[in-house]
Amino acid sequence: MIDVSFAQIAGFLAAAALITLAPGPDNLSVLSLGLSRGRRAGIGFGLGCALGCFTHTLWATLGVTALIAASETAFTLLKLAGAAYLVWLGIGALRSPGATLSTDTGGQAGDDPMQPYLVRGFVANAINPKVALFFLAFLPQFVDPAHGNVAAQTALLGTLFAAQTVLIFGAIGWYAGTLGGWLRGRPAVGRWLDRATGVLFIGLGIRLALAGKN
Repeated sequence: MIDVSFAQIAGFLAAAALITLAPGPDNLSVLSLGLSRGRRAGIGFGLGCALGCFTHTLWATLGVTALIAASETAFTLLKLAGAAYLVWLGIGALRSPGATLSTDTGGQAGDDPMQPYLVRGFVANAINPKVALFFLAFLPQFVDPAHGNVAAQTALLGTLFAAQTVLIFGAIGWYAGTLGGWLRGRPAVGRWLDRATGVLFIGLGIRLALAGKN
């Protein structure tokens, strides 16, 4: 059994929630997709990002992230791959004709299927070296060596981080999809929402490509 204190977990969850709520690439993507493509798209992308957190937890636990931090080549290759993927998503959104509400959904937001966006969110998060380095820096701050089994504590904290991400991103995707349902009922607005989403993804890709380790 993993030996962790209540204060250790409470402090970690409070910090994790504040970080997850702070405007950043992942929650902005969830928000924009919820507005432009509906609830299932926003929630799916958010769930994918949360699943990506599990990969970073695994790498941090095994020490792989430390190797990425030490290797400029590995960091650069992952960074460029992640940037290219975000730009590709942005171009796809720019080329979209715009989402509209179908008559068989009763005017409910969330017409797009969830699975493709879940995969996109997972890939976008999992291959982002900035997120990997964040986990490497953040999780150890809440690990107490006095409780033993540092790797198990790291795995537990990473799992808790992913769990609270599911809740927060799910809520953002849900409410953004609700508002987006009203907006997407107007075709011209739907097209501009997709354009804005495309610009956001391309901007995030460029930002990632230019980012350093710190």
